[in-house]
Amino acid sequence: MPHLIVEYSQNLAGFPEAQALTELNQAVTSSPEVLDEADLKSRFVLVDSFAVGTAPANRAFVHAQLRLLSGRTPEAKKDLSERVAEVLRRLTPKPAGVMVQLSVEIVDMDRGSYVKERL
Repeated sequence: MPHLIVEYSQNLAGFPEAQALTELNQAVTSSPEVLDEADLKSRFVLVDSFAVGTAPANRAFVHAQLRLLSGRTPEAKKDLSERVAEVLRRLTPKPAGVMVQLSVEIVDMDRGSYVKERL
């Protein structure tokens, strides 16, 4: 905990994944909600097959999901989602003629059933 999963459409060529991972990890771990930076697991997922809406237009997306153990306040969740969105706003490619949608979602993980071990 936490887990950060960023999915993005394949038509966003040149997405700077390595830089984004570094900056996203820094943004999330600098929050007082994350007590140990080593707990954050981040990854990017390139989506080859996708659709954005129904119109035959040039569209793309970036969606980040930050999964946290339950119990955070709405204010803490809003702060974390804004930290992630700020990095993605800056680093997401914006190809000419392509509408890019950015979204960030905070998901509560059930504390009672979550298992994590360091081996």
